[in-house]
Amino acid sequence: MSEDKNKGKSAKEQNNTTNPFERKKPKGGAPKFNPVWIYAILIMVFIGITFMGPKNGKQITVDRLLTMVEEGAVEKINVINRSKAEIYITEAAKKDDQYKKDVPDGSFVNPKAFVYYLSDIGDYEFFSNQVIDAQKSLGEGKKVTINPEVQENIWDNPLVNLVLYIAIFGLIWMFIIKRMGGGSGPGGGGQIFSIGKSKAQLFDKDTKVNVTFKDVAGLEGAKEEVMEIVDFLKNPKKYTDLGGKIPKGALLVGPPGTGKTLLAKAVAGEAEVPFFSLSGSDFVEMFVGVGASRVRDLFKQAKEKAPCIIFIDEIDAIGRARGKNAMQGGNDERENTLNQLLTEMDGFGTDTGVIMLAATNRVDILDSALLRAGRFDRQIYADMPDLNERRQIFDVHLKPIKVAKDLDIDFLARQTPGFSGADIANMCNEAALIAARYDKKQVEKQDFLDAVDRIVGGLEKKNKIITPEEKRAVAVHEAGHATVSWLCEHANPLVKVTIVPRGRSLGAAWYLPDERQITRTEQMLDEMCATLGGRAAEKVIFGKISTGALSDLEKVTKQAMAMVSIYGLNEKIGNVSYYNMDQGFSKPFSEKQAALIDDEIKKLTDEQYQRAIKLLDENKDKLLMLADKLLEKEVIFKDDLEKIFGKSAGDIATIKANPEPLPTPTEISEVTEEANKEAE
Repeated sequence: MSEDKNKGKSAKEQNNTTNPFERKKPKGGAPKFNPVWIYAILIMVFIGITFMGPKNGKQITVDRLLTMVEEGAVEKINVINRSKAEIYITEAAKKDDQYKKDVPDGSFVNPKAFVYYLSDIGDYEFFSNQVIDAQKSLGEGKKVTINPEVQENIWDNPLVNLVLYIAIFGLIWMFIIKRMGGGSGPGGGGQIFSIGKSKAQLFDKDTKVNVTFKDVAGLEGAKEEVMEIVDFLKNPKKYTDLGGKIPKGALLVGPPGTGKTLLAKAVAGEAEVPFFSLSGSDFVEMFVGVGASRVRDLFKQAKEKAPCIIFIDEIDAIGRARGKNAMQGGNDERENTLNQLLTEMDGFGTDTGVIMLAATNRVDILDSALLRAGRFDRQIYADMPDLNERRQIFDVHLKPIKVAKDLDIDFLARQTPGFSGADIANMCNEAALIAARYDKKQVEKQDFLDAVDRIVGGLEKKNKIITPEEKRAVAVHEAGHATVSWLCEHANPLVKVTIVPRGRSLGAAWYLPDERQITRTEQMLDEMCATLGGRAAEKVIFGKISTGALSDLEKVTKQAMAMVSIYGLNEKIGNVSYYNMDQGFSKPFSEKQAALIDDEIKKLTDEQYQRAIKLLDENKDKLLMLADKLLEKEVIFKDDLEKIFGKSAGDIATIKANPEPLPTPTEISEVTEEANKEAE
């Protein structure tokens, strides 16, 4: 298809269509008008008025003037408005060294006569008498003439100067306010007189959204919910004839990167109705009352365009619960904006065709009035994708990438538990970059595995200086993790172990967590034991421990705390939970109970640490073999552990739980008949 489109085009035109970084030139020869030009012209006029107006020569005193008259250097004196004097010196005086340095180049004043301006000559009659007395000794041909003149200069009027300066600074202030308003939006939202206008971006038939539900992989349940909204906008009579009412608003909730904004774009593309898109922060402004004004203007525009959809991304910017951390005696602009939003959502009916969509990953901090029935009636949860959904997401993001023909997408989906849609998109892009770095023609399986390492573990640091002693300690530590997890039945399956530094870690053991919905006590205990296997290995092999287990200790402490105080998995504490979904971990217990919780947490971690030491003591020779192989190869996989330890405890338990079934009598007879036929 792309080849057909490029037929008949020159090479330059084809390059222009394929280069996304080339700046597009505006159509037409005339440049686009920019309001900044007006301000630039006004500033230039101001500078011209200031520097190009009447220019003063060198200021001198009356005594100096009288001396010049006595010396015969003055040709004539013009007295302006009986207050200022313009002194014109003779041609001979201009050549004198005494005056040559003061003679201008003629850029600003008349080059034929050099003018001195005296700011004040005092009384005119007295000044005239002084000049007459000073030239008594001069001949008749050198007499100085005094010419009184009356001039009206608009720039000497204080009122005119005041008005001019106020106008100039007013325009500059308007320019600054415009810039602080964040530019222009629909209706001139950036202008000083329309700062309360909505800044929502409108997508309609002229600016159509090309995203559809086909571009949204996974999220099947969420898509079913929003498709009902799309169907109502297309066929409202189908619902209203039965007396049904469509929800006024739907709130998209879920972790970051799960596709909430993409789903909203797909709704806009499918519904084919006007779509107003903006962020919650677009309502926030430095001026009081602007947020509420923008909410009013947004709903006014929406009602004019109905049926339509309003989408507010990151609504928690204005939707936080009211009354929390409010300034005493202050005017909380965010609360005013939220109040106006609540009022507007109650103000339009279910038959107006205006539907609200919003997205957030912090639903726990939203105001309860925003979530009540009649406002955001539905909460559509966009969860992390499961195995099948990740496979669909890979299908979408691998379309523009040249991948190897034997690439197993199911394998990639299994290797990325806990990845969001955004993580998978980033992984595919990173794999393509890695393949291009090695000048490959297509992206292979190993490139995707390297991309996972890069995203999860961080950038590989090949030049990090590690002493042989430290390297062996890291190898023993990681081998301890691998050994204990291999010997624990319920620990997560091991994928590989590496001592290549990545990010802030010197080594890592990579696991493939089971995608389970509930976790049992023995599973959490085995995971804690495997996490403490690194420190236990250091203790068993070297007889001393190091600081390399910091992240392990943090993880184990959180797990133990959760078992004791949240999930009720401890016998002494009992079936209680001190976790509040709205407020997080709280402390509704006595100091005695707190001490008991601390004791049980320490007891849990100590038991699993001693258990890890016991397992490693019993398999010390195999632990050393694994550490030596790790030092030799730097990266080892599941197959290497099977050669040393045999089948893992988890695999053995699976085989015992699911033994090979015995053949049925029918199957035995069928095999016997086939054997007899072959014998004949």
